[in-house]
Amino acid sequence: MFHIKRSVSLTILLVAHVSAAFLSNSFLKSDSRPVPNIYWNNEQRETRNPPSLAFHKDLLSNDNLSTISQHYAHNRDRSSNSSATTPRRKNPKSVRDRTPQETQALIRDLIQASIDAGPRAAPTRTFQAYIALTRTLRDFLPSASTGRSVETFSAPVALRKLFERMGATYIKLGQFIASSPTLFPSEYVLEFQKCLDATEPLSWNVIKRKIEKELDAPIRSVFESVDSKPLASASIAQVHAAKLKTGEDVVIKVQKPNIDESLKADLSFIFVASRVLEFLQPDFERTSLSAIASDIRSSMLEELDFQKEATNVEEFRTFLAENNFRGVAKAPRIYRQYTTHKIMTMERLRGVSMLDTDKISEITSSNPESTIVTALNVWTTSVVNMPWFHADVHAGNLMVLEGRY
Repeated sequence: MFHIKRSVSLTILLVAHVSAAFLSNSFLKSDSRPVPNIYWNNEQRETRNPPSLAFHKDLLSNDNLSTISQHYAHNRDRSSNSSATTPRRKNPKSVRDRTPQETQALIRDLIQASIDAGPRAAPTRTFQAYIALTRTLRDFLPSASTGRSVETFSAPVALRKLFERMGATYIKLGQFIASSPTLFPSEYVLEFQKCLDATEPLSWNVIKRKIEKELDAPIRSVFESVDSKPLASASIAQVHAAKLKTGEDVVIKVQKPNIDESLKADLSFIFVASRVLEFLQPDFERTSLSAIASDIRSSMLEELDFQKEATNVEEFRTFLAENNFRGVAKAPRIYRQYTTHKIMTMERLRGVSMLDTDKISEITSSNPESTIVTALNVWTTSVVNMPWFHADVHAGNLMVLEGRY
């Protein structure tokens, strides 16, 4: 638990520094893109301090502090002198104040969201929710007809199973729970860590058909072998180890079938709900709920394009080389000839999870926390210096490498 708490405090410190950097230097160019896997070599223990964070000393100089104090005192005096003449605030805006144009804009947004989700979205997702709920309940309820044994009921386990069976959107929420030990009870955090890379896998026959359809060729004509047991299964994709005809060890990231339909349905519902809520309660417009929902929808749907993700990985490899991080971190090589919008073939790297501090200690002579600090420093440098950043840095996307690559 010490390592986990220490990591949380480091993460909070990192976020504070990065926020200050963005506010001071106006880094408006950064946006988030999906990058699948970044790995940290345990041989390199050097911690690199990003130069772009060195401005804090100047911000806290005596001259700046004096100027800020004078400005605050001036504004305070102006506020006290004008308080007697300040007009009374208007009554809060209500739904009755909505204009016909605003109503028309809401209707257009609702219609567009329905079109994007598709006509079968609502009934399909409702049926899927029913199936997911009944399957989860069946796991914990005895059945006289089958005589099978049942699991002892556990709220974290039941909720995690339900989330997995509901699909990608809910698995993403589970990943957020697993990555937020300061917000959720420890038993939920530990259980939902299975959402990072150990969700219920699809059968090999489904995955094999998907690979052959995307490559438009029998699987044995491209790969010497493919392991039918997945290395990992998460919200959007399932990963299988394989060997190319030329002898290289690779992994194949395969997008789960129909994942785009469920994502569009769920995210469109979230957008519609936030849009209607803002319309009915205008005060909520200040929170930009619908804008946030729209941004989340756009970024999550971008993750479905593995060609774009492959480009992001290659750009990140260039960043590591240009910043002399090759001995510190590594992103896998992409095999473009075996990569499509739905599958991605990349170099296989072997390592241990960033959550497993015991195994990290076994493969490195340094304190596991120093490895985490090194990873955070590399990530911070990428946030400051790159036109986009890795926005999904949970433990399922990171590992500490065994040996030197």
